[in-house]
Amino acid sequence: MTSKAMVSSAANPPVRLAMSALGLALASTSAMAATAADAASDTTADPQDAQNLDGVKVRSTVVNTTSPKFTVPLLDTPRSVTVIPQQIIQQTAATSLLDVLRQVPGITFGAGEGGNPNGDRPIIRGFNSESSVFIDGIRSSGSQSREIFDIDQVDVIKGPSSVYTGRGAVGGSINLVTKAPKAEDFVRGTGGVGSDNYYRATVDWNQQVGGDSAIRLNVMGHSNDVAGRDGPDMSRWGIAPSVTFGLHAPTSVTLSYYHLQSDDTPDSGIPYNNPFAATSPLANLNGDGRPYSVPRGTYYGWLARDYQKQSNDTGSILIKHDFSDGWTLRNTTLYARTTNDYIWTQPDDSQGNFLVNGGIWRRNNNRNSSTTNLTNQTDLTGEFETGSLKHSIAAGIELSSEKTQRTSYLVDPATSATDTHNTGSIINGACSPRYGIGAPSGYWCTNAQHPTPNDPFNGVIIGGQNPTRIVTDTRSAWAFDTVTIDPQWSVNGGVRFDSFSTRSVATTTTTGVVSRLSNDSNFWNYQLGVVYKPAQNGSVYLSWGTSSNPPGVDAGDGADGIAVTNADLKPESSRNLELGTKWDVFNERLSLTAAVFRSEKDNARVATGGRGSPQINAGKQRVDGVELSFSGQLTERWNVFGGYTYLDSTLVKTGAGDLASQGNQFPNTPANSFTLWTSYAITSQWSVGGGAYYQDKVYGNTANTKWVPAWTRFDAMVSYQVNKHLNLQLNVQNLTNKYYFDKAYAAHYASVAPGRSGMLTANFSF
Repeated sequence: MTSKAMVSSAANPPVRLAMSALGLALASTSAMAATAADAASDTTADPQDAQNLDGVKVRSTVVNTTSPKFTVPLLDTPRSVTVIPQQIIQQTAATSLLDVLRQVPGITFGAGEGGNPNGDRPIIRGFNSESSVFIDGIRSSGSQSREIFDIDQVDVIKGPSSVYTGRGAVGGSINLVTKAPKAEDFVRGTGGVGSDNYYRATVDWNQQVGGDSAIRLNVMGHSNDVAGRDGPDMSRWGIAPSVTFGLHAPTSVTLSYYHLQSDDTPDSGIPYNNPFAATSPLANLNGDGRPYSVPRGTYYGWLARDYQKQSNDTGSILIKHDFSDGWTLRNTTLYARTTNDYIWTQPDDSQGNFLVNGGIWRRNNNRNSSTTNLTNQTDLTGEFETGSLKHSIAAGIELSSEKTQRTSYLVDPATSATDTHNTGSIINGACSPRYGIGAPSGYWCTNAQHPTPNDPFNGVIIGGQNPTRIVTDTRSAWAFDTVTIDPQWSVNGGVRFDSFSTRSVATTTTTGVVSRLSNDSNFWNYQLGVVYKPAQNGSVYLSWGTSSNPPGVDAGDGADGIAVTNADLKPESSRNLELGTKWDVFNERLSLTAAVFRSEKDNARVATGGRGSPQINAGKQRVDGVELSFSGQLTERWNVFGGYTYLDSTLVKTGAGDLASQGNQFPNTPANSFTLWTSYAITSQWSVGGGAYYQDKVYGNTANTKWVPAWTRFDAMVSYQVNKHLNLQLNVQNLTNKYYFDKAYAAHYASVAPGRSGMLTANFSF
């Protein structure tokens, strides 16, 4: 285990914030602590479990999505949906969206750059879902790295599903469910320390006010170095207050606010060992395409220059009214602002410096973006009957406006036409014999085997370069109906219409040239499924669904932006055909699912020539797959969560500019992946747990020339229930200290996963 010195929380402002909030919460609730303890004494289990280890009873542990668009329980929904509950989030010591989604096979994460932002890039069933992340059912716009201190559960909808979420969602979508006020009093929280300067403190305080209102406050402070990496670190803090008026009344109003602030030193990754194109005169020096062979701790970053600062502010108003006949009307208004500001080093391999001159150019990637999102969403749910048919209905409308302003930095610009110290060229640039490694190149070039991240940076950074402004407006309407024909048969149908409009205005700083682009698209999407129930606790289904992916789906702050090459194209269309079965067994303690599917895109955007050439809707992409999953309790003491996914991805038809890739495997799409998290209560006080995660080799590019090897990782956990108020939990992640890569970029580099780390957490509840 990496053994950097542990630092007192007194030196960490984010942690001090969380501890101060804890003191306030404890002081405010001291009078009710004794009575609240019995209601919330188990800090290691989901409240639904209510399990008694002496064998009295274990209630259902089946979890469901909270989305009103799902008109029946997941057991009877003809769609692959994985719900990651709070219990799994806590037991695995997850602190980020990446940590949480590690539990779901078939999901990978893509790496970022400059124009392709450095942040969360989940890839589901082979398709980028960066712009298909939602918070309480509303799109989470803007590139960012998400925290989970204010998250109750995470829902993953798999397969083309624009009927649920609108544009994008080609491979699926992700919905994060936040912690809302409840009709009970409690104070819960965590305090953790660990290796690699790990500190984390959280507070979750819920307080009833009067007879029909409640407030809830979540606070978090966090900092850590990245285990096994000699340079990157993370520091962040967040606060999320909310209040609900009318908890038990027909009409309720919930006001909530969320703030997250981070200040990180980003990681630089490891370059691939085959930097040259096949047409290069130096192509015979190419490696086989895996990352360059250096120790895991090799860090190419430039600490005096590199940084990443992010912020997220979100405010929402939810008004809900329950009618006397069982119908419910909801209206949500949300305003959010997200910023992503960074300069970080990419160990540039494009010129092959590390092969030719033994040095590597510290290319800078940078971005300064701000995205705002104003959304109003209304939905109506209820049931009615027409003769012998029972209908479960969900219908709604959504209006949204997303605005992004994005600029770049000019870093240490050339002083003359002959000054090429920061170009990275093997002939005239930073690592050439003319400039050399270290001081002669202004430290833009460092030793490839033994880089020096503490080099001084004496260059100039000029902001506000190449400003771009994007405005994206969407108008949507949808309706779902599950028709129950008899106790064994039901039909689920859904339809959604989106009117999508995006406008981009870009200015080239050096020339003043203004470029204006736009795309207006109207598209329909559909969902149709038939469910047969051979037993009350099981179902077999056949479903079909579609997705639409217009140019500019990212609202200007992602990897699918509008450009001169695609602005006039129609949306890409995808469809999914799936046959599956779901079973809740062992008295609804364990959920089992299995599915086979085909996802196809017949009009994928492909280039007509080389890089930067116009695109046309002429490509075809296909993924055939199998998914198995399990979640719940095998016995009163034994919990399990995980699954297996097989993905056979094929670039069936590519453009003229990429014919060599035709028939290749999708980037970032492993053929086989497996996840397992399990825990066992040895006694009423002692529990142990462990995780096993496997992922096949994945390619970073469509040419399948850049790749990272398959890997297997193991985690472990042991917890001790000190008393009804306090639980101690020890987690060791990457138990065997496996050196592996968890993100593969299309060119240049792959991201190194953290090494072995340990953290001891005190979970408390009053």
